Amino acid sequence: MAWKAPLRDMQFVLQHWLQVDQAWPQLSLHSDLDLDLAVQVLEEAARFSEQVLAPLNAPGDRQGCRLEGRDVRTPDGFPAAYRAYVEGGWPGLACDPALGGQGLPLVLDAAVQEMLFASNHGWAMYTGIAHGAYLCLKAHASAELQARYLPGIVSGEILPTMCLTEPQAGSDLSLLRSRAEPLGDGSHAVTGNKLFISGGEHDLSGDIVHLVLARLPDAPPGSRGLSLLLVPKWLSNGQRNAVHCDGLEHKLGIRASATCALRFEAAQGWLVGQAHGGLAAMFVMMNSARLHVGLQGLGHAEAAWQQARDYALERRQMKAPGRTEVALGADPIHLHPAMRRSLLELRVRTEGMRALGYWAAHWLDLAAGAGNPAQRAKAATLAALLTPIIKADFTERGFRLASQALQVFGGYGYTQEYAIEQTLRDSRIAMIYEGTNEIQANDLLLRKVLGDGGEGFALLLGELREEAGASDGRAAMALGRVCDTLDAVLAKVLLIAADDAEYPYRAAGDFLQLCANVLQAFAWARTARCIQALPVATAQRREKQESVEFFFSYLLPDIDRQVAAIDAAAAPLAFIAESS
Repeated sequence: MAWKAPLRDMQFVLQHWLQVDQAWPQLSLHSDLDLDLAVQVLEEAARFSEQVLAPLNAPGDRQGCRLEGRDVRTPDGFPAAYRAYVEGGWPGLACDPALGGQGLPLVLDAAVQEMLFASNHGWAMYTGIAHGAYLCLKAHASAELQARYLPGIVSGEILPTMCLTEPQAGSDLSLLRSRAEPLGDGSHAVTGNKLFISGGEHDLSGDIVHLVLARLPDAPPGSRGLSLLLVPKWLSNGQRNAVHCDGLEHKLGIRASATCALRFEAAQGWLVGQAHGGLAAMFVMMNSARLHVGLQGLGHAEAAWQQARDYALERRQMKAPGRTEVALGADPIHLHPAMRRSLLELRVRTEGMRALGYWAAHWLDLAAGAGNPAQRAKAATLAALLTPIIKADFTERGFRLASQALQVFGGYGYTQEYAIEQTLRDSRIAMIYEGTNEIQANDLLLRKVLGDGGEGFALLLGELREEAGASDGRAAMALGRVCDTLDAVLAKVLLIAADDAEYPYRAAGDFLQLCANVLQAFAWARTARCIQALPVATAQRREKQESVEFFFSYLLPDIDRQVAAIDAAAAPLAFIAESS
């Protein structure tokens, strides 16, 4: 059951759902790009993912990484795969041509990232943070640091890490203790311990640069006292910096990813951005990482859907209801209603997520290259609103859909004979790192929605209502109704929050899921309109129409439960008594 890149659906989203061939000529950065070239890029990424990465996925998971002195050895085949990745020019896909990049849009990069994570999540962890680090340094580093390190990140010679977490400080960055002492030559001596650092040490790239949050001697307390420093593995004189890998985590999933405990012993580093302004600089990197983590959830969902579909087509059990002729005494299980429903939900949720994930990346392209400041500001606002929804919803669905897919396999799914058990294990971490899903929900409702009184959120609702008004079909009318529902829920949240400061925190998780389901309704309403451009007799048009009908009949009612949960959150939560 080999994984295959979903190129047909990717092209549908780009060509029909997003209509990038009409959008790109209007963007200053991508005016010379056309759909044919984009499809060629995706086909090459598919070959790399299918032929190089996918075969290493299960062996890499079983072998894992090993620590030899100060060095980490990745699973067999991983360094060679990385060399092929670099030779193919993939690290610089969406980077500035002036720095050696290819300057392609982020929506194409999103599709490539989906393929990398779907085919081999453990391997893709080494490369997944690189674009965020590139953006961070491009926005905040000095010209000297940019000249020294950005070309290497773009070429793939250097791989970066993000060093936030410490043993006593997980999500609460105000508790960080790592410190940075000025050395008098413009550099700093960085000392401290960092935990759960993905790719903190490995044998893939020639150098590793660690982006480390630490405190200068005059730092104010709390998160406002954090500075960001770049600490390389190798110094310019050829000596190894004082960064030590003290151990590798033994994890439930992504076992081929080296998750390291790092110790900095007066390691030489350089300030990125302003002193005590590290959090703002780091968030450039984290926002990019959060979209990529959402794409991990999409990749897991796609892998789970393919695995369950292929197994259900070949596994025979019993006679399906209404079937009078049964070959070999049993029907393929995909003919049984319970399995059909599970498989349809896997397909529909996954394809809806793909449209929304690429839509968010497309807004980022518009924010960077649209024709006027108002368009760019609107695009940036919409991308910021979509990011926490995509991170939280896609990763939760990636895990839940993988579990649902495992159920299709029955007992076989619980063994290593089939890939689904690894997909389930690998998918779980994405709900935790780069800001837990609970933090994403708080970020959405407290900061992004209530923070401006719902102004930015009105822009998002405006986009959805525009789609609802674009046709008079059942899907468009249903979208209009759920937009009214979401509008009414937000008004109620604003009203209750005025008298109960904790209420938004209690309602945030369900509010995010409500938004995600309304966005899925938007995705399928737009799909219902877009498939009119497909030839009538094609399998793709028939499947999309079936998916539209399934979503609005079977999945849209989830919204009623989420509205009820948001209403119920008006009641205070009890406190848990301390254990004796």
